[in-house]
Amino acid sequence: MSYSSTVRGRALIAAAAPLLAVMAACAPAVANTSAASAPQPVAAQNSAPVRWGSAVLRQDAAWYASAEARRLADSVLLYQFANGSWPKNTDMSAPPAAPVDPELGDTIDNQATTLEMEFLARVIQAGAPNSAAYVAAFDKGFDWVLAAQYPNGGWPQFFPLRTGYYTHITYNDDAMVRVLNVLRDVSNGAGPYGFVDTGRKARAAEAVTRGIDIILKTQIVQNGKLTVWCAQHDEVTLAPAWARKFEPPSLSGYESVGITRFLMGIPNPSPEVIAAVEGSVAWFRSTVIPDIAVERFTNAEGQNDRRVIPAPGARLWARFYELGTNRPIFIDRTSVFQPALADLDRERRAGYNYYDGAGANLIDRDYPAWRRRVGLPAT
Repeated sequence: MSYSSTVRGRALIAAAAPLLAVMAACAPAVANTSAASAPQPVAAQNSAPVRWGSAVLRQDAAWYASAEARRLADSVLLYQFANGSWPKNTDMSAPPAAPVDPELGDTIDNQATTLEMEFLARVIQAGAPNSAAYVAAFDKGFDWVLAAQYPNGGWPQFFPLRTGYYTHITYNDDAMVRVLNVLRDVSNGAGPYGFVDTGRKARAAEAVTRGIDIILKTQIVQNGKLTVWCAQHDEVTLAPAWARKFEPPSLSGYESVGITRFLMGIPNPSPEVIAAVEGSVAWFRSTVIPDIAVERFTNAEGQNDRRVIPAPGARLWARFYELGTNRPIFIDRTSVFQPALADLDRERRAGYNYYDGAGANLIDRDYPAWRRRVGLPAT
């Protein structure tokens, strides 16, 4: 599928021109920030602008009624594409100074679209004067999200579909789970979503039901036992699938944490959901890698690098486990499986997370609390 930066960019700027004219003189320049930025201290929140990223969802309730929050929300409106999606990897702290690259749009990757919807919902809940415009933008994003869902319940990484691995059902980096969490809260009218109309709430509930169904259908079975999920599954066969050259069909020690937590959040889980959670937790318990940590360091050439070091008592899981054997695997852009992190090319070793520790809280904290909540005995 081809995309025209010029056509879509001009359309975006033309639609935004009136608001740009009002905001241009007063919008401060704000540095780019990672979507994974750590929460700012309260003092910092009171003295410095809140930068675009996941931190915009972690502010005190009163902040969303502030002039700063409304300024940021106005800027977010200017980045929305005509189909309702927002671009990924884009700092929205200030209005766009040039047409937004359409190649960054039409996606749920890297928190795109869901982050904007979650933020706007909080500003709407706070009673912003421009709430009608924010509601319209939210609704447009909501409608795009539902249009992107496959009939089988999964979501591709991009919609309209782009050729390649982008068509796969995308659990990678929690993309689909983020969508489902938003839709679940919308359907319940939870948190800041009380403003959503009843028709959209009903559609959200139906989309979540189908999403749960595809999660159950894509859970990988080994030797007759339910385990976890691959970061991406073929949208037709539902089998684990390749994404990038260093993202093979495998069992995910990272994405499966978010999927399992989502299933744990279902109020009245069916026997199938309970079995899915139990199978996942059992797999995490059996695949833990004890007594190691991953350390960042500067190598002899002055380059950033990572290495595995002893860490008594620590627990990690590999990002990728081999299908059938549950053996941790490491792979870089050569697409050749390697036995250890140290065997990878430095570029990937330093630039990609091949280990993760989120499984620890899943099995130590979340799982016992979930069993209590659904009336199951402690294990």
